[in-house]
Amino acid sequence: MTETTFKITLGQLNPTVGDIAGNAAKARAARAQAKADGAALVALPELFIAGYPPEDLVLKPAFQAACREAVEDLARETTDGGPAVLIGTPWVDEGKLYNAYALLDGGRVAALRFKVNLPNYGVFDEKRVFARGPVGGPLKIRGVRIGVPICEDTWVEESAEYENVVECLAETGAEILVVPNGSPYAKGKNDIRLSISVARVTESDLPLVYLNQVGGQDELVFDGASFVLNADRSLAAQLPAFEESVVTLQWTKSAAGWRCTGPVAPQIDDDKADYAACVLGLRDYVQKNGFPGVLLGVSGGIDSALCAAIAVDALGAERVRGVMLPFRFTEQVSLDDAAKLAKALDIRYEVLPIAPAVNGFEEILSGTFAGLPRDITEENLQARARGTLLMAISNKTGAMVVTTGNKSEMSVGYATLYGDMNGGFNPIKDIYKTEVFRLAGLRNAWKPDGALGPSGEVIPGSTIARPPTAELRENQLDQDSLPPYDQLDAILERLVEREEPLASIVAEGFDRDVVTRIDRLLNTAEYKRRQAAPGVKVTPRNFGRDRRYPITNRFRDPGKPLPKPNEDLVSRASRSSAEAFEG
Repeated sequence: MTETTFKITLGQLNPTVGDIAGNAAKARAARAQAKADGAALVALPELFIAGYPPEDLVLKPAFQAACREAVEDLARETTDGGPAVLIGTPWVDEGKLYNAYALLDGGRVAALRFKVNLPNYGVFDEKRVFARGPVGGPLKIRGVRIGVPICEDTWVEESAEYENVVECLAETGAEILVVPNGSPYAKGKNDIRLSISVARVTESDLPLVYLNQVGGQDELVFDGASFVLNADRSLAAQLPAFEESVVTLQWTKSAAGWRCTGPVAPQIDDDKADYAACVLGLRDYVQKNGFPGVLLGVSGGIDSALCAAIAVDALGAERVRGVMLPFRFTEQVSLDDAAKLAKALDIRYEVLPIAPAVNGFEEILSGTFAGLPRDITEENLQARARGTLLMAISNKTGAMVVTTGNKSEMSVGYATLYGDMNGGFNPIKDIYKTEVFRLAGLRNAWKPDGALGPSGEVIPGSTIARPPTAELRENQLDQDSLPPYDQLDAILERLVEREEPLASIVAEGFDRDVVTRIDRLLNTAEYKRRQAAPGVKVTPRNFGRDRRYPITNRFRDPGKPLPKPNEDLVSRASRSSAEAFEG
């Protein structure tokens, strides 16, 4: 058999939800590169023209019409003999709204395929907005039959609820699978994607292109990291993570079928990937929402230091402003470390003592609080004075306040509403305190590609070494109110990410009283988390998009081993109901 060749250009790009014209411009630029490379096809990610995820925006008829108009405009441009285009778009057909993948070629929308299996878990709720599409066959593009299962169509096994789209495509003659995705980053996600893709290649004996978008969208970060597997499950190509990439891949067909060769970019994982996700998430939130820059309170502590480093890496020093807001409990080492941090990062820095504001509040409240002892109320006045001043600077300059609470604090409510929780975005909201320490040390030895901050040590070693403190009273330490962070985070990870019963956690060796207390704090802090700023998602289960608990909630885990279901009781109840109905 004579070998034939085929070139596919992958557009691992960063769309903006709702910026239809901007997304279309990116598609045009990718097609122009594909044409220059001699490609027959350029492929773009899931719902690319709309941006992903569009959430309920996609239900607006005007938005649907604008997306369709943009796709049809792109289609008309394919009369030039250049590459065909595969692009994700919402599409209304016979009154139903679909998550579609459109083939643009020969000056028209040559074909459409609709997403069959709609995800409805975690951060996904596509069943709310899209209709389930029919299973379609492959698309013939310049003589090659391309199967286009859309994202979840490759992620699920066949069942009563889900169709095996890949099997159908293989049976109907597909030669190559091109899978557009909108797959958000989470720690360890690459291994899951690869495992799922290997399973689809194994069952279909077809090479597979896994094409993912890149960029931040509110709390979600899409890491790209697109790849290609040959039919023998070997890795044929790998695109970089956390950056846009347009790459043309060479395919060769022999008696054994199509085989791809392409570049294999090195990948980052674990803590490095988490840090890169925080940088990209903050950068895109600021850029896509049009803020001129950011400001944050720098306390001399590790959380604000890490956030300042992330902000400079994301935006550059000239767009970051640090404000130290000391009170009488602020130690000299905190003032020194905050100044060292600002100097190392080369950011604008100022010191605004808050004593006049706090003393003024206390004077105003002196009659109302007469005869009552001092307590956490006065501590919170300090945090709220700081929050008010930061928001005032934000109002005056247009810069967004970066809030700096970590996931450990967000979990147990160790934060002040309208105080240190004030802000527009939190890059470390999904980072536990123990990881904050690791990321601070990591950043002093490494920075991600494309980071705009300086190399070397930027977070003072004394900041990392000091015991954490909120400095809201004399000689205060976090461990006065909370268990040691290594213990706290281990318990929280089991409660939040794993949803383990208290009895199981205690059985692993954790103190029952401590576990019960942390569970109570986790539940009672839900009302605070509902009012917290959005922040980057890096764990499999973040607060907000993943973990959605009611604020008003009286259930508490009693801490007893879970009983086995009484099947005899269920069967008796079922029989009784049936008998009652028949009677």
